[in-house]
Amino acid sequence: MESHNLLRASLDASSWIFYCFYIVYMYWSFPRFADIKRPTKSSTDRKPSTLLSAMEMKMAVNAANWLVGKVLSKLSDGLVSTYMASSELGSNFLNAKNQLMYTQGLLSASVGRDVGDDPGLRGLLGTLSKKADEAEDVLDELHYFMIQDEIDGTKEAAAEVGGGIKGHSVHGRHVARCTLGNYLPCFSSPRTLGDEPPAFSDAAATSELHSEHIKLPFNRVAMSKKIKSVIEEMNSICLLVSDLLKVKTANHSSIALSRHVTIERPPTGSIVPQDRKLYGRNDIFEQTVNALTGGTYHDKTLSVLPFVGPGGIGKTTFTQHLYNDERIKGHFPVRVWVCVSTNFDVIRLTREILGCIPGTNTSTIEPTNLDQLQTAIAERLDSRRFLIVLDDMWTCKSARDWENLLAPFTTGGTKGSMILVTTRLPSVAQMVKTTDPIELHGLEPDDFFALFESCIFGHNKPRLYDDDLVNVARDIAKKLKGSPLAANTVGRLLKKNISWEYWMGILEKNEWQSAKNDDDILPSLEISYNYLHFHLQKCFFYCALFPEDYKFYDLEKITNFWIAVGIVDSSCRNDKNYLDELVDNGFLIKNSDRNGEYYVMHDLLHELSRNVSSQECVNISSLSFRVNDIPQSIRHLSITVEDKYDESFGREICKLRSVIDIGNLRTLMVFGPHDAETGDILRDAFEGIKSLRVLFIPSLPGSLPKSFSNLIHLQYLTIMPPSDAGHCLYLPRTLPRFYHLKFLDLDGWFGWECNVILPKNISRLMNLRHIYSSKEFHSRIPKVGKMKWLQELREFDVKKESVGFELSQLGELTELGQLGICNLETVASKQEANDAKLKDKRNLKELELVWGRGEHTIDGDVLEGLQPPPNLSKLSIINYAFATGPCWLCSDISIKRLESLHLEGISWDTLPSFEQLPHLTNLKLKNIAGMRVFGPGFGGLTERSFMHLKTVHIGNMPELEEWVGGPNSPLFSRLESIRCLYCPLLSSFSFLECCTNLCRLHIVGCPELSQFAPLPHTSTLTDCSVNKGLYTGLTYNGKCLTAVRYEGALAFQNLDRVEVIQIYRSPHVSLSVSDLQKMKSLRQLDARSCSSMFSAEWFNPVVLEELAAHDKYLEKNISVAAGLIPEVAMSKSLHPGSFQLEEMEVENISAVLIAPICRRLAATLHTLKFCNDDVTETITGEQEQALNLLTSLQSLRFTGCKLRSLPRLYGLSSLREFWISYCDGIQSLPPKEDLPASLLVLDVMGCSREIKEQAKNLKKAKPCLIVKGIWPR
Repeated sequence: MESHNLLRASLDASSWIFYCFYIVYMYWSFPRFADIKRPTKSSTDRKPSTLLSAMEMKMAVNAANWLVGKVLSKLSDGLVSTYMASSELGSNFLNAKNQLMYTQGLLSASVGRDVGDDPGLRGLLGTLSKKADEAEDVLDELHYFMIQDEIDGTKEAAAEVGGGIKGHSVHGRHVARCTLGNYLPCFSSPRTLGDEPPAFSDAAATSELHSEHIKLPFNRVAMSKKIKSVIEEMNSICLLVSDLLKVKTANHSSIALSRHVTIERPPTGSIVPQDRKLYGRNDIFEQTVNALTGGTYHDKTLSVLPFVGPGGIGKTTFTQHLYNDERIKGHFPVRVWVCVSTNFDVIRLTREILGCIPGTNTSTIEPTNLDQLQTAIAERLDSRRFLIVLDDMWTCKSARDWENLLAPFTTGGTKGSMILVTTRLPSVAQMVKTTDPIELHGLEPDDFFALFESCIFGHNKPRLYDDDLVNVARDIAKKLKGSPLAANTVGRLLKKNISWEYWMGILEKNEWQSAKNDDDILPSLEISYNYLHFHLQKCFFYCALFPEDYKFYDLEKITNFWIAVGIVDSSCRNDKNYLDELVDNGFLIKNSDRNGEYYVMHDLLHELSRNVSSQECVNISSLSFRVNDIPQSIRHLSITVEDKYDESFGREICKLRSVIDIGNLRTLMVFGPHDAETGDILRDAFEGIKSLRVLFIPSLPGSLPKSFSNLIHLQYLTIMPPSDAGHCLYLPRTLPRFYHLKFLDLDGWFGWECNVILPKNISRLMNLRHIYSSKEFHSRIPKVGKMKWLQELREFDVKKESVGFELSQLGELTELGQLGICNLETVASKQEANDAKLKDKRNLKELELVWGRGEHTIDGDVLEGLQPPPNLSKLSIINYAFATGPCWLCSDISIKRLESLHLEGISWDTLPSFEQLPHLTNLKLKNIAGMRVFGPGFGGLTERSFMHLKTVHIGNMPELEEWVGGPNSPLFSRLESIRCLYCPLLSSFSFLECCTNLCRLHIVGCPELSQFAPLPHTSTLTDCSVNKGLYTGLTYNGKCLTAVRYEGALAFQNLDRVEVIQIYRSPHVSLSVSDLQKMKSLRQLDARSCSSMFSAEWFNPVVLEELAAHDKYLEKNISVAAGLIPEVAMSKSLHPGSFQLEEMEVENISAVLIAPICRRLAATLHTLKFCNDDVTETITGEQEQALNLLTSLQSLRFTGCKLRSLPRLYGLSSLREFWISYCDGIQSLPPKEDLPASLLVLDVMGCSREIKEQAKNLKKAKPCLIVKGIWPR
């Protein structure tokens, strides 16, 4: 004991000695920030450099302002500011913070102002930005250890409180420990974990290692030095920048820059250059001319049609050709072309338009104000149809300005006048349109190559030029993504030297990317980039990290990625969708596929993103990566790798750390699966990485960086499971020490959730906001109540017998926006339910409450205790087997902003009073006992209960018999989607006709439901499925309609967009010619076993000729009763081109092989199929002659026919495929000399042995012939 006390006394003495030494050291080595002298100003005026543009300087000011703001945000954090204001830094910290705020104020004042093009200022701003990054890192590190203290209940990183002996002794002990640690092991800081073992360890290794409990050490002295150093350096630069900015803003105080007027656009005119031919737009051009001059806009006084597309796509050229087309000139007596550009000034534009309209009066008074200008335009346009082009429109300040511009054009009496607007911005197109915009995209490959060649050779294109040159030109063309501007730019480059070596050099170096003329590709596109607000520029900036054609499906994920890299501040996020803003500005395209809606970037805009971010961001491909192409300043890196290891990539990636600062990388993303060898290379290449904010890693056990456990700055982590995963999967055991982690993406673990072993202390991730994973994964997180910033908990399973799964765990999760609670049958009382504190969760928007299905006693007050906050928008209550609903939903309703309600497995006497839920748009009712009628009179429903309802889902209702709603009832008038599934007794659906906005209708498993209005009853209904059994019902997706054994009627007048109609065994369906005329998009009609399908008027040849003339493509593909064809085709009033059939499938050979029919089919028919003709046994000589008239025929098939012999095919000069399938009566092929030389494929599947032997012999005689079906399967 004495020795122990003696040692303690000696150590305390040592602490005081080192503390005194530390005080002296700090006094002399920490200069006071307030005493730093400002450098004197030079009396020499620096001339603006022509190397830097005003726009680039504006970007530099914006970037520096943004980064300084991030540092100030860190310094203002409660814990950090307390530490910084402690006795170590004291008033120096306040002085430094004040200087930063002063500099930020000057930077903010400089944003949008002309500060010149001074390279010195630009250099200082760059240095300031770099130091701001360093400051952010060190403050982030300090914050990390403060969180660690908060979690562990320690005070290693605590601020020094007070200046007395207690405060000094705490600090002294930290100093002594760090100093004596060099001599005495007992004083050394806790060891740092070395290399991170594989993320997916086996169970034995996991049980033996407990590295998740090893804390990272905190060195107070080193931390103070780092903070002092970086803040001091940053402060010094701030003084220089502040002085220079004051001079600059004083010299240019009267010049304010807006993002609109700094962009100078070249003016455009209506004259088409003589050599500028319109390539690849013929179809859309003709459609547009017909629409402008025909009946589409004829009944409207004024229509506005926008053309929208990215820069250089050819909008102006397209519109110039329209403007100068003779048909347009003849239709519009007055034509005006005005270039709007970025300056949308109503008076200027009105004056320019007036100046272009020929005058009709003799007044010499010049209009001076808007009223006079508008009056003059209205007088000159009186009773005259006009076409006005507003070219290159970038903005319109307000809807009122647009209305003012249009005012004089809406007063005339002549209808059919048009305004055409060209713009890069979809948001502008949406604002000005009166009809759907025409979107211009890149040219198709063949059209683009034709344009490309004309740009290279002009009118002197050689008839033949070297194949090697052609191949290089095609390779270059593929990289230009169909952009006409790109064709012009690169064509000019290639034209300089028409040689293989020169062209290959351009291809390999992508030289067009460095072209800097205003009319070159990237400079033209960069104008759009410069036009963006700064926050959108940064969002677009980081899109360069994602591979080309990457589909952004999850809006929340990409936004959270921007939060993690520091673009968006998570504490002050607004509801605005940055992706939608980029769409509005033309940088992203919104699209959809079977996986849902997604956003994608046009290829050339992706190239622009790579270009503007090239000094900070890079995406490298394992196929073409060369380390010498990577700038030293790179801080955000992504890698797209191939499946197999590539030695060249391995060599280059190993050199990467000698070029860039690996330790300072902020982003590392790896895309694409790859083998273990590539994983090892990547693991070694990124050893020492430490400042990452974002990490996406692939599905290999060894893919984690060696220093993974020390990534204390990490905010976004995506981990994929290994492709060869075993029975159990382990997340990295050091994951719980990432206290700054906000987003954990485990979406790729779908199907493995139940096999994932979580780290023991995963709840230490107290800053985690989102876990992208399944409900099952969420439900297995113990002690989730510690994760106080969590914004979604998709499923929480109440387990009283398990520590960490009590309902009270939810009490402290105040930030939740989405919550699901299961096993609520185990909750015994209202008080226990109150512990969840749902009512206090002000951000809660979605809530799901689920009871188990088994028999159990339920306390009716439990649901009362689970009352949500009043701003809840989505609620689900499932299997709550109590007779009445809660007061907060069924009587004294407190959640009146509810938008979506799902009730399932309940047996309440009364449903909620839906009239008190005015915002309800989505209703789902399933398995509700005793519900026989849905509509007014049931459960409190009235005529006004669902005035705003858009989606309703009724399912699994075994007792439901009637869905009530009169034809004029407003009850369901706004419905857009109806799903009715498995209601076996439901027989009435009388209200459907009043649902004029319906888009989706799905009815499955309702066999008694037989009477409908003809479907689709409205043109808005483009997703329809009515299935009464297997292979029975109707499906329609907007383009294709299929009806099988359908008993109802079809409303063909509402199928104007349908392209394919297939109707089988539906005797009640009939189609008139007038119906057919309304289906302008119809390309294929297939009707079988439909006795009422075709009426007598179909046989009127005059009508058929009119139809063919109206849309010559109407009957390209038609399969109908063969008896229809002869009577029409034999008519003398039809000219040979009346039939435009390309494919024909019939059951009656004799009905088609008639000379008049075949003559009319000869020009276009390329596929003819005879299927299941069980009547015709022999083809006559006349029929054979008629068949050989089909000189365009490429494919001929006889399938399942009763034929005993085949016709000769001597006249079918285009025939490539001849199929004889399952025609067992045929014993021989046509003679070899009667088969066309063009024949490439012969198929004799299911035919006689004799036929197959002849086919084998034919193959020997003609080796190039492909013969199928001769070998047994």
